[in-house]
Amino acid sequence: MGKAKIFVLDTNVILHDYKAIRKFRDNNLVIPVAVIEEIDKFKKGTDTLSYNARGFMRTLDKITSGRDFGAGGLQIGKDLGWIKVEPNHPFSGEFADFFKDDIPDHRILSTAMWVRDNNPGTFVALVTKDINLRMKAKAIGMAVQDYLTDKIQDDRIEEAQREVQTMTASGDVLQELAYGPETAVEWQQVLNVQPQPNQMFRFRWEGDRDECICARYDAPRGRVVLVKAREAYGIRPRNDEQKFALDALLNPKVELVSLTGGAGTGKTLLALAAALEQEQDYEQIYLSRPTVILGNQDLGFLPGDQKQKMLPFLQPLMDNLNVIKHLFRPTSREAQRIEGMLTQEKLIIEPLAYIRGRSLGRCFFIIDEAQNLTPHEMKTIITRAGEGTKMVFTGDIFQIDQPYLDQWSNGLTHLGEKMYGQPLFQHVFLRKGERSELSDLAAKLL
Repeated sequence: MGKAKIFVLDTNVILHDYKAIRKFRDNNLVIPVAVIEEIDKFKKGTDTLSYNARGFMRTLDKITSGRDFGAGGLQIGKDLGWIKVEPNHPFSGEFADFFKDDIPDHRILSTAMWVRDNNPGTFVALVTKDINLRMKAKAIGMAVQDYLTDKIQDDRIEEAQREVQTMTASGDVLQELAYGPETAVEWQQVLNVQPQPNQMFRFRWEGDRDECICARYDAPRGRVVLVKAREAYGIRPRNDEQKFALDALLNPKVELVSLTGGAGTGKTLLALAAALEQEQDYEQIYLSRPTVILGNQDLGFLPGDQKQKMLPFLQPLMDNLNVIKHLFRPTSREAQRIEGMLTQEKLIIEPLAYIRGRSLGRCFFIIDEAQNLTPHEMKTIITRAGEGTKMVFTGDIFQIDQPYLDQWSNGLTHLGEKMYGQPLFQHVFLRKGERSELSDLAAKLL
C-alpha cells in the first residue's frame, strides 16, 4: 500500500456531499477554518445545502467526541485516514501580492499551500468543485483536483444516449412481432445475446424496406414485445423516441422513468399527458422541479405568499398543462377534468423541497429539470415513493444551472447509470426537437 496522501477540502465539496470525508479511503484530510466559517453560514435553512452543512458538522462533532484534533488529527473511521481542522495561514512572501483580497477562497488556498509546504515528501492536493479556484491554484503551482467520487465516466453517458439499438431481422419474424396475436416473439428469434430489461430496439426488414418496427424486451416474459404508437390525453408521439417514452410512461410495471433530451423534445409534455391519461389509477399527480436561485438567495426575497413565490419556478409546468388543455374545447369533458383535478388538489404543482420526510403512496410524481439535483437529492426523492407510486424524472444533462454539478456528476446521470438493467426502470433519450421548426433549428445551430 502506498503512502497516504493529504487532501484539503473546499467548502463546496462538503455542501455537495457531506459524506465526502468517508470517500477518500485511507488518505488524510484537512479542513481549513475558513471552510468551517463558510459552512456556518449555511447551517440554518431547509434546502439541501443547509441539510449537508448540518450533516457534516454533526459528523465532525461525532469524530471528535470531546477530544481535540491535536497535531496529527483524528481517525475518521475504520480503515480510513485522519482528519483535522487547520487554522488559516497567510500566503508566503512571494505569493502575498498575488491575492490581496481577503476572501474565503484565498484563505483556503493559502492554507492548502501551507499544508503542502509543511509536509515534504507527501502528496498534498486541494479538492474543490470551483473551477475558478482550481485555475488560481494551478497558476501558482498548487496541486488541485475536482471531487471525482460521484462522477460518471463519459462512455457510460454515451451508452445512455445510444440505448435504442437498430437491428435487422427476417420478414417472417417481424410479421409475427407486428401483426401476430401476441405482438411478441421470443428474444432468441431476433437476438444472439439476451438483452437487458426494457432494452429498446428498432427492427428493420432484411432487404430494401425503409420502415422499421419499435420493440422492447419484456424481461419477466422473456420476450421482445411490440411498442405501439399510443395516445395519451390528446398527445400523440411524433417520432420513435417519443413512442418509446410514452410506452414507458403508460406501463404500470415500470415504476421509475427518466427522460433526457434537449429543449423542445417533449419530455415534460409526454410525462404530464401520461399522468392525466392514468389519473384514475393514482390518488394524486405531483408536478415539481428544483428551485435553482442565482446567488444562493432564499425564496424569501420574492414578494407574496408561498404560491406566489414559487410561480416563476413552476410556470413552465403550467405552460405544458395549458398546451394539453388547449387541445380540447373549454367546455369539453377533458378540459373540465383538468380544472376539477386542480380545484380538488388531485393535480398538485408544488416545490420539491416540501416532500422531505413524506411518504408518497399511489402518486404519479413528475420531477422536471432533474439534472439540477445532486445524487443525494435524487436518492432522497426516490426513497419517498410508497406503494403504487410512479416516478418520472425529466431533464437535459447538458443544461445544468447548479454551479457545482455537471453532466458527469448530476443526479439524473447517476439515476440512469445506477438503475440500468433494473426491471422497474426505463430510460429514454429524446433526440429530435418537436416544439417548432424554429426551436429545432436554434437548438442545432446556436
